[in-house]
Amino acid sequence: MNIYDITVKDMNNVDVSLEEYRGKVLLIVNTATGCGFTPQYAGLQNLYNKYNKQGFEVLDFPCNQFAGQAPGTEAEIDNFCTLNYGTTFPRFAKIKVNGKDESPLYSFLKKEKKGALGAAIKWNFTKFLIDREGNVVERFAPADKPESFEKNIVALL
Repeated sequence: MNIYDITVKDMNNVDVSLEEYRGKVLLIVNTATGCGFTPQYAGLQNLYNKYNKQGFEVLDFPCNQFAGQAPGTEAEIDNFCTLNYGTTFPRFAKIKVNGKDESPLYSFLKKEKKGALGAAIKWNFTKFLIDREGNVVERFAPADKPESFEKNIVALL
């Protein structure tokens, strides 16, 4: 199994095969609108603006598993992110990143790249960097600001 075999739901609950992103550098992030790390949306958008035309995508997966920090519907979350941070990168349906109902995407990501404290996602804004061949090459902690690993993205482009 590889990342391109996985299907996720978009904001409108429509299936999206990650095959659509084959050949691109991906940054996959579990996000929340009411988190101390929420301002990272600005940094994510900045990276997206700078490198999207070179084949870089940010894939945003809202997650309400951590202290209920992503309340609201997908439309409300999208509206918040668009109005407050001007985000234009793809946003998907809310998912679970840990536990028995976790998304197969996150099961795959965690198997491929464990964090400092093991496989489990510890909080929102954990970030996974995927190369153009679909390999999970880096895992960044929630406190790692997007600009702190820009060079890692550029190296893969």
